[in-house]
Amino acid sequence: LIVVVFYFFMIRPQMKRQKEVRKFRESLAKGDKVVTTGGIYGRIVEVKETHIILEIAKDVHIKVDKNGIIKDMTDAPQQR
Repeated sequence: LIVVVFYFFMIRPQMKRQKEVRKFRESLAKGDKVVTTGGIYGRIVEVKETHIILEIAKDVHIKVDKNGIIKDMTDAPQQR
């Protein structure tokens, strides 16, 4: 009984969250605005299998591992 409770309250939600994160990273596309784990905001200019190219300022591009992307800011309101 304890094992079943442990599974439903600990393991299953974690597996669901991992699946959502994997789906999010697979859906990244050119033009999306994102935030990296380091807090860098940028726009995706190129998507590769394991990494993406972000434009963080005009003509400033950086290469970031897909696992370093934590948030999609495409639909977020602009802040000044």
